[in-house]
Amino acid sequence: MKSIIVYYSYSGNTRSVAQILAEHLQAKYKVETVELKPIDETDKFISQGRRAHKHVRAQLEQVITGLSQYDLLCFGTPVWAFTTTPAMNAYLDSCSGVAGKSVVLFSTSGGMGDGACLEYMQNILEAKGVKEFRKFSIQHKKARNREFVLSRIQETLG
Repeated sequence: MKSIIVYYSYSGNTRSVAQILAEHLQAKYKVETVELKPIDETDKFISQGRRAHKHVRAQLEQVITGLSQYDLLCFGTPVWAFTTTPAMNAYLDSCSGVAGKSVVLFSTSGGMGDGACLEYMQNILEAKGVKEFRKFSIQHKKARNREFVLSRIQETLG
């Protein structure tokens, strides 16, 4: 069985969670990880937050978008302005082959907005035919605590 983890990470927190998730899934799946790379990203965090709040879509480096060959799809993003990042917005719009798939959504946050962020992602994917979701969120200060992150993953995925 195959899985893919598609994530965006600005500071490395979401990358850390994605790596721990990949390690966990390797017992059951062949795992591929893809880090989204925006080509129109500014280094000014305030500008990034405004773009996220307006649900702007980033321009991404070329990335796999056809996901029909995967059994499990995982999408991760930091929470910016109570929602997803422009990079994840763009990716979720462009991905295909997700109908009927099992999906794991995860976020990293400062402690607020994670529910709204994950709901926004779920709504986009439900419109594409996804019915089964599992979700978890990690506060950024705990994102590099392997044991904590692994416990949240195990609670969510079993």
